[in-house]
Amino acid sequence: MPGCRFGVNGTTSAGRVLEVTHRRQRGSIWITLPLFRHPTSSTARPFVNHDEARVPRSAQKLKVLFEDNHCLAVFKPAGVLTMGDRTGDVSLVDLAREYLRQKYDKPGNVFVGVVHRLDRPVSGVLLFARTSKAAARLSEQFRKHTVRKVYHCVVEGRPTESSGELVDWLAKDESQNRSRAVQRSDEAKLSRLSYRCLKSAGSLSLLEIELLTGRSHQIRVQLSSRGLPICGDAKYGSKTKLEGWLTLHAAALTFEHPTQHEPITVTAPHPAEWKRFRL
Repeated sequence: MPGCRFGVNGTTSAGRVLEVTHRRQRGSIWITLPLFRHPTSSTARPFVNHDEARVPRSAQKLKVLFEDNHCLAVFKPAGVLTMGDRTGDVSLVDLAREYLRQKYDKPGNVFVGVVHRLDRPVSGVLLFARTSKAAARLSEQFRKHTVRKVYHCVVEGRPTESSGELVDWLAKDESQNRSRAVQRSDEAKLSRLSYRCLKSAGSLSLLEIELLTGRSHQIRVQLSSRGLPICGDAKYGSKTKLEGWLTLHAAALTFEHPTQHEPITVTAPHPAEWKRFRL
């Protein structure tokens, strides 16, 4: 929503605070169910606080941020796939299906519509559709770039300006799964984002990014091309060594509800691993 500011503690535009925690064990990922603080506004769009007793332990690996009959927004930890791939590793789609199947005692296959993705090393808010109609309507919003996507990232270096807009033409090398900034051409895609520096300390900076277009690796490439690689992103020049994750986090997502046609904002605070950067 225009003019809406997102903090780093999980506060939504309606004033709700989502407390998100997760811990890792070797070979597995465990994510706690959310705690909610209800907003004082009587007009705020309600989030659902799930009764933990109704959710079997095997499905509690999924951290639910928002849910109704049409949408399911979850917290994606860095290192977890959005969808399955040739590695056979567990994905958020797998966990979402298990969660819905067991919570609602659904036999057989459960529909989970993927309407957007986050790269494997990225954390944050991930939205699924629970019906085919919702999937079509949400996917259209992402195609038309009407969904507001706000990211936080820790970068190496300091931007020359405290805020601004970055505009580039990006081309992707599919064979290497890598994008780069190039001169304008028929093969390149216009890529735009706005940024704001929230804090700098030493050689690192915490930036808030709003994507104005949605290109492959867009934030990573546009920042790296200006000497501001995201920490842990060795593919795009980072010298910070992180194992399987980087400091790029989908902090907030605002979309139009597919049936009620009202704006919904879902947020998630930074992963616990970010505390080491003291920003």
